[in-house]
Amino acid sequence: MDLKQAFGLALKEIRIEKGLTQEDFAIVSSRTYLSMLERGLKSPTLEKIEDICSVLDVHPLVLLEKCYAYLEKSHKS
Repeated sequence: MDLKQAFGLALKEIRIEKGLTQEDFAIVSSRTYLSMLERGLKSPTLEKIEDICSVLDVHPLVLLEKCYAYLEKSHKS
């Protein structure tokens, strides 16, 4: 697993935990872009991470911590 994939898994997990759909991010991003992030096809900017986290109502470090936990777990396997 690479960093983009780990970020995508973390983003999707938090989004689902919060009961949000990809459409709920329309004020900060297109559904297509969010889908590409979740599938690990794109890398967000720091500004975009902040925007996404404002919709998720989590601190950006929460998202990044979950991302790196996925990454570390995949490297141990």
